[in-house]
Amino acid sequence: MFGLFGGSAPKISVDDVKAGMAQGTLVLVDVRDGMELHMSGTATGALHIPLQGLQAKCDPASPGCLPEMKDTKTTKVLYCASGARSSGGVRLLKSLGHEDVQNLGGLHDWVSGGGELHNV
Repeated sequence: MFGLFGGSAPKISVDDVKAGMAQGTLVLVDVRDGMELHMSGTATGALHIPLQGLQAKCDPASPGCLPEMKDTKTTKVLYCASGARSSGGVRLLKSLGHEDVQNLGGLHDWVSGGGELHNV
């Protein structure tokens, strides 16, 4: 199951994610679906873009691209429930020209690394 999306992306620490967010050099993206967010909350400061919407909302050439996703040089860090979907999302964003895209893993990695949650 974990090889479903093939390959693995570099992992990044929660402390590095928090520092990048504070400096404005990193965007944290939750690729889980809305129901998952309502059930377990989301990482504080994360942008919610379900995996199914990544192509439309993260392609700088698309009119639907979110402002936070237009700069392909800004670091993007993705997470989901287990790390499998976010791994696939990393590959997709790289194919769209985003240069530094990393997989945090699952929401549990955020929490175990000291990250805070907020309810949706």
